Amino acid sequence: MSLGPDAGPDTADETAGDTSAGRLADRWPTVGADELVGALVPPPRFDTVRFGTYIPNPDEPSQQRAVTEGAAFAARVAARAGSGARRGWRALLPGRLGTRNAKASRDGTRGLYFDGGFGVGKTHLLASLWHDVPGPKAYCTFVELTHLVGLLGFSAAVARLADHQLLAIDEFELDDPGDTMLVTRLLRELMAAGVHVAATSNTLPDKLGEGRFAAEDFLREIQALSARFEVVRVDGPDYRHRDAVDAPDPVSEGELAASAAALDGATMDDFGTLCEHLARLHPSRYGRLLDGVAAVHLSGVTAVTDQSVALRLVSFVDRLYDRAIPVVASGEPLSVLFSEEMVRGGYRKKYLRALSRLTALARESDGSA
Repeated sequence: MSLGPDAGPDTADETAGDTSAGRLADRWPTVGADELVGALVPPPRFDTVRFGTYIPNPDEPSQQRAVTEGAAFAARVAARAGSGARRGWRALLPGRLGTRNAKASRDGTRGLYFDGGFGVGKTHLLASLWHDVPGPKAYCTFVELTHLVGLLGFSAAVARLADHQLLAIDEFELDDPGDTMLVTRLLRELMAAGVHVAATSNTLPDKLGEGRFAAEDFLREIQALSARFEVVRVDGPDYRHRDAVDAPDPVSEGELAASAAALDGATMDDFGTLCEHLARLHPSRYGRLLDGVAAVHLSGVTAVTDQSVALRLVSFVDRLYDRAIPVVASGEPLSVLFSEEMVRGGYRKKYLRALSRLTALARESDGSA
């Protein structure tokens, strides 16, 4: 499912660096291919996380096991990097393609897959793993990875990433058949070149895509991908809501305007207008859209009933959370942002994760976090 085009006005370059207070809907950020590759690092919220800063829930032994498994995987990647035991981009040169997959099956380059519900610290673990591995390495969301391939082209993307020690993919999800074929082929090529892959998701790798498209048509591709990963389960309740579950009540329009005016770098947008604006930007640009923003204010929040709008909002909330940007809203409560029908559907885990993160950001804005 497409989340949105890359359309924008001719003045995109002029507004890309604007960090003044105002409307997000007035910003048209651009992200070039070289810049996107250079920006493949953990988001600001996870700059300083390490395995040692992850606090396992004593009631959930799988969390300590996940720390142990993640640290061991990072150590193996680091040891292999130090020994030089990898083929890298040379394995992809013409004339070697015929033997690449056979070699990969023998040397068994493996991936690590953190599986669990939202709010159990999977992104913390993935970022910690990334920090423990020597470069070259890349960290991105699934959406950013597919967009990178779109910008560079498949062969150029493989060439850019094939000399990496690690590719870390957060929020791994296959939402349509095109993404399934693209990502399975990409990871097959990279792992054949000796690139280690670590990922997080709310769905086991052999269940990706289930409930969203005819997964049985692509079962062979999905199973071939999942066979290359060791699955590490991370159980537990949502840590963001251990002490408080509900988001703050919506504020009045007057309170919203006063809050936005009182904070340098705050933005204020009509909710419907912002949703329309997000449809004109590829989700890989949502992070740049938020450059310099201290808080996001949304006027007239209403329940969303269109799936495409809802999925774009999920990506937008993820980028807000990555950057720890507080959210203040008027209108309907944030808890009803996604309809009950949507939450019961194939994207249930995505919507619940977005609500969890949005609630945490709203609590940060009123000081209750």
